[in-house]
Amino acid sequence: MSEQSVTHRHAEIGGHSLFLREAGPPGAPVLLLPHGYPCSSFQFRHLMPALADRWRTVAFDFPGFGYSATPEPAAFAYDFDAYAEVLAAVADALRLERYALWLHDYGSQIGLRHAIAHPGRISALIIQNGDIYPDALGPKYRAIKAWWADKTEAAHRVLEAAVSEDGFREEFVGEVSQEVAARVPPDLWKLHWPLMDTPRRRAVAVGLMEKLEQNLSWFPLYQAYLRAHRPPTLIVWGPEDGYMPAEAARAYHRDLPDAELHLLDGAGHWLLETHFDAALPLVRAFLQRTLR
Repeated sequence: MSEQSVTHRHAEIGGHSLFLREAGPPGAPVLLLPHGYPCSSFQFRHLMPALADRWRTVAFDFPGFGYSATPEPAAFAYDFDAYAEVLAAVADALRLERYALWLHDYGSQIGLRHAIAHPGRISALIIQNGDIYPDALGPKYRAIKAWWADKTEAAHRVLEAAVSEDGFREEFVGEVSQEVAARVPPDLWKLHWPLMDTPRRRAVAVGLMEKLEQNLSWFPLYQAYLRAHRPPTLIVWGPEDGYMPAEAARAYHRDLPDAELHLLDGAGHWLLETHFDAALPLVRAFLQRTLR
């Protein structure tokens, strides 16, 4: 289907004004798509119409990202727990009772918190470069780990510098080959940076990097959930990822030995931008087996 099959709207959900994208038949099996950093529901703009013939897909912008509102910090905590509550509120507002989850980047942390709280709702997982194994974190975590170890102004300035147009560009194209980088539209940082370039939103982005340290205590809980529930899982991964290399993908087999794993040669963190034609048949085949 064409991108015209995706609808766009704002809705008041959980006390927040959220921007939503939806596609597919209302009664079809559901795939819920929480986004990663530094992006928004925009990252799923190709995937949603490509699945709309058989599945209902729902993506939205978290508070402080994309076209959603940016509440006062006194009204919203801007941590992974608060974002998991927003994810649950979206599912409740749309009366979604059972669905697959796409786990990518920060969305993996948020989505797995949601899965732990609502295990009966989760029919399957699709994991795209989402890290939950501390021993498999890649070298790009060095700057964040430096802040964890020594909370100085100098260490913090490195995190602040990453929240910039150049920092966003580096996230999208900094690790893949020039040939692959040429497939990434500059819209991803040229459009997203102006949306994020406000004092509050920059503070939100830096704050989430800081809170990754607290998030480490959740990693064993995520792993325990996977072992206990063994949801059908597709792992589709871009190994050219300084945060989440191939080892981070293979680590999931510790807890999900039956998970289907595909490392897409040459792909990085944003494989839906650069290797969409390779990923889509894998996703469709998996959903045909698991979401009926």
